[in-house]
Amino acid sequence: MTAPGSADLWSDDDDQDVEEFTVRPYTVTGGRTRPSGTDLPVEALVEATAAPEVGMTPERRTILELTRTSYLSIAELSAHVHLPVGVVRVVVSDLAQSGKVRIHGLSMTSAPQPATTISVLESVLNGISSL
Repeated sequence: MTAPGSADLWSDDDDQDVEEFTVRPYTVTGGRTRPSGTDLPVEALVEATAAPEVGMTPERRTILELTRTSYLSIAELSAHVHLPVGVVRVVVSDLAQSGKVRIHGLSMTSAPQPATTISVLESVLNGISSL
C-alpha cells in the first residue's frame, strides 16, 4: 500500500525489468561464464575490424559500433553496454574469434607470461619511486 501522493516503487513494470536483467547476461553469453580463448584483462583495448551485420545481437552490434572509431577497454565497453565485465569478456572474445574485433595488448593465442607481468610491475614501481 502506498501513501497518498507517493509513487508506487514496486510496480509490475519494475519487477519485469529486474527479472529481465537477471536472465539477460546468461542469455547473452549462451550460459558461458568464461571466454573460450584467453581470459581478457579489463584494460585490454578493443578495435572493430568489421561492421555490424544483420541479425547480430544488440550487444555485439553496440560493441562494434562503439569501437569502430576509437579503442575502448573491456571495462569501458561494460559501462557503455550496461553488462557485467565477465559478460563483455565473453562477447568480445567471441567477436575476436570471428575476426570482427582486434584486441590490443594481449595475444589471443597465449596468456601473458609471469615474467612479463613481473617486469611490467617492476617498471611501474620504479616509475612511482622516482616521483
